[in-house]
Amino acid sequence: MKRLFIRYHIVTTKFESFFKKKMITYAFKLLGNSVKQYKEIHRCRVIASLFSLHLLTVLSLFQTSCIREDVYNDDPIGNFEALWKIIDEQYCFLDYKAEEYGLDWNEVHERYSKLISADMTTKGLFEVLGKMLAELRDGHVNLYATFDVARYWAWHEDYPQNFSDSIQRIYLGKDYKIASSLKYKVLDDNIGYIYCESFENGIGNGNLSEMLQELAICNGLIIDVRNNTGGKLTTSTKLAERFTNEKVLVGYICHKTGKGHNDFSSPQAVYLDPSGGIRWQKNVVVLTNRSSYSATNDFVNSMNQLPNVTLIGDRTGGGSGLPFSSELPNGWSVRFSASPMFDPQMNHLEFGIEPDIPINMTSEDMKKGKDSIIERARKYLNDRYAEGN
Repeated sequence: MKRLFIRYHIVTTKFESFFKKKMITYAFKLLGNSVKQYKEIHRCRVIASLFSLHLLTVLSLFQTSCIREDVYNDDPIGNFEALWKIIDEQYCFLDYKAEEYGLDWNEVHERYSKLISADMTTKGLFEVLGKMLAELRDGHVNLYATFDVARYWAWHEDYPQNFSDSIQRIYLGKDYKIASSLKYKVLDDNIGYIYCESFENGIGNGNLSEMLQELAICNGLIIDVRNNTGGKLTTSTKLAERFTNEKVLVGYICHKTGKGHNDFSSPQAVYLDPSGGIRWQKNVVVLTNRSSYSATNDFVNSMNQLPNVTLIGDRTGGGSGLPFSSELPNGWSVRFSASPMFDPQMNHLEFGIEPDIPINMTSEDMKKGKDSIIERARKYLNDRYAEGN
């Protein structure tokens, strides 16, 4: 198995180098020295760099799993031990969560192993393993069987929703516009409102430019990412790039390099680059709630580093570990957080981001068909506009 990894490492390292050289060479051949096309060259370099970053994650996790000497039987005890070991060696937040709420993964093993028996049913085993994984308090951790998916959703279910579809429809009305997955309109006090319900689908550069051009008359802008549980980091980044005029450090990422709970690579800086298209120059408020999760949490962190952006609402749901998957002897798939992400001060983002102005929706406002969080954002933006004029 070690030889297999060495061969894999040699082949993939050569391919990585070949890929990067080909991408950059292709860019310069195609574009020459044209200044006008510089961004296409940069895009090719970025693709090559992203490939290298992804390959580093795969290699480190492949190494961790491929050279493992333990072999587990396809029975309740074997599947329990295999799952516990996968998390013990590859999950990225064990030490952090030990500090935050006293998680002791060895104690978890001792406690749950007493619930495992050789003659237990398949669904009984699934229930026990699902509860064990819930000890991690991580929405990115799932166990997949043909009959169910074990999940941890307390990161939003145990808190106020702070969002109402029916009330939001009052603000959007029937004449709102749509740009890809974004809904937007100009509110009656000349504040722009964008609702982004998911980052799952891509957003075109043309969509973003047309939308921002339409909203350019506004005195300020609200970006509502409440109930947006994530999607693609590339999509959330593309939106955030429209709100900075310079390259900004937005955080760091680490990768697992060994079986130890604290075996990580050195932190790698993550930057937000300005878009080459239309960029917003006025004040922005980002609305958040506990269901702002995963890629949305990353979007909120990026926006939080920009000087003209204010966060209003509730703490985000978190979910800052990039997920990876493995498999148990019985074929069940387990997904877990493998690479932690941090803000520029190296603070964990796993349990969410606090807003600058915390506020909950009130029952009194809801009875009147008003969204307390949107109303607070409108007042904030109108006050800032009045101060500047």
